[in-house]
Amino acid sequence: MEIVSKVREPLVTGGKTYKDITEDVCRPVEAAPNVRWLGGMAIALVLLFTGGYFMGEMLWYGIGKWGLNKSVQWAWDITNFVWWVGIGHAGTLISAVLLLFRQKWRTSINRAAEAMTIFAVICALLWPVIHMGRPWVGMYWALPLPNAFGSLWVNFNSPLLWDVFAISTYFSVSLVFWFIGLIPDFATIRDRAVSPVSRLIYGALSMGFNGSAKTWMHYESVSLILAGLSTPLVLSVHTIVSFDFATSVIPGWHTTIFPPYFVAGAIFSGFAMVLTLMLITRKLYKLEDYITMEHIEMMNIIITVTGSIVGIAYITEFFIAWYSGVEYEQYAFVNRMTGQYWWAYWSMMGCNVISPQLFYFKKIRTNLYITFALSIVVNIGMWFERFVIIVTSLHRDFLPSSWLYFHPTIHDVMTYVFTFGLFFTLFLLFSKFFPVVNMAEVKSILADSDSKVYRGRRTISDEDVPAEHRTSQEEVVEAAAPSIF
Repeated sequence: MEIVSKVREPLVTGGKTYKDITEDVCRPVEAAPNVRWLGGMAIALVLLFTGGYFMGEMLWYGIGKWGLNKSVQWAWDITNFVWWVGIGHAGTLISAVLLLFRQKWRTSINRAAEAMTIFAVICALLWPVIHMGRPWVGMYWALPLPNAFGSLWVNFNSPLLWDVFAISTYFSVSLVFWFIGLIPDFATIRDRAVSPVSRLIYGALSMGFNGSAKTWMHYESVSLILAGLSTPLVLSVHTIVSFDFATSVIPGWHTTIFPPYFVAGAIFSGFAMVLTLMLITRKLYKLEDYITMEHIEMMNIIITVTGSIVGIAYITEFFIAWYSGVEYEQYAFVNRMTGQYWWAYWSMMGCNVISPQLFYFKKIRTNLYITFALSIVVNIGMWFERFVIIVTSLHRDFLPSSWLYFHPTIHDVMTYVFTFGLFFTLFLLFSKFFPVVNMAEVKSILADSDSKVYRGRRTISDEDVPAEHRTSQEEVVEAAAPSIF
């Protein structure tokens, strides 16, 4: 007799117990930093301070240090803003949407994805502030405050102001959601702490969590409420970001496909960044039994689906431009493909449309090295997408005398490098002082992932069953037959 179980692979491997999970997740927090962590932090700080020097110089002399000109007045600044906001989408999707759909594979990766969301949004918010030129007086310019300059109010009809409300709301809810999920694990670290300082800090962060049934009931209720609040934000935030362009009358921007197109692209790039960070984290902290091939394969499948949606959006843009009969709209898209920025357009198509299709092959989507490389390729492609949308639509104005080519300067590049340094510095600090895997939620699925219960795809032969428990074929048929009485 041969029985083949078609259930999926276990989400926790290695035959872990509850104690093993606690030890494995708490070890990086309680131990001294290892050499790999120190090396990563050194690289991140070099990027942070080097980029910070050029950013400080740019703020001192003004944004004329950037490569902006009279036609391309938005370039790397708004490109990087939209790119960072998009990366921050996967965290809320994994935490909120997959929680509501009861997807258990989210449990090992949601903590780091939520942290990535918060740090990416911080990096995104830097760009509008920097673009003010003089951010130290930005309070008078950006907020409707009583002031000595007369009636100076923001334009509430501007999608740029809608961005302020949407992204600040998204950041606030994501921050609360992330912190609430950390509370049970903070309590675990508090109870294990040896140092009085650690016990005091983690005791304050755990907010009196005692592990009682009533406490868990409140914790789960709040998590569901926050998940319900966060789910609309996954769709609304990047929709409102797309309004920065869709509500204008510039050819190449004035299109109604932007909201779903931007949301799909944000999830696409966000999952790619989660993959990049998770593959590094599982190796750095030896978490291969918790961030398994099942997690990696599921994220690769989502990248394939969202990448296909983005590819359809690219084709739809060209069709709508042709079908509109507007020569300016048609020229904008033909110029993207064959004009001076053809290299950026075809880089975008290769990275975002062609490369994710490789994940249709199981050998590729379960290969860690190829997955890591393609996750970086996807984020490069999504950066080119924002660059193509913004710069190619601006560098060809209605007047040929205004046709200019955008050349980024060292200050454009290094300000971008500064945000990378900030992002990785924050993420490495998070991974050292906070548990990078959600212990409480992983323990909740341990029974389903136990190798004694959850065998994945396994063939059981007659030799695996003791003789006294074996059943003949006739007994199986008799037991399966319906009773007529």
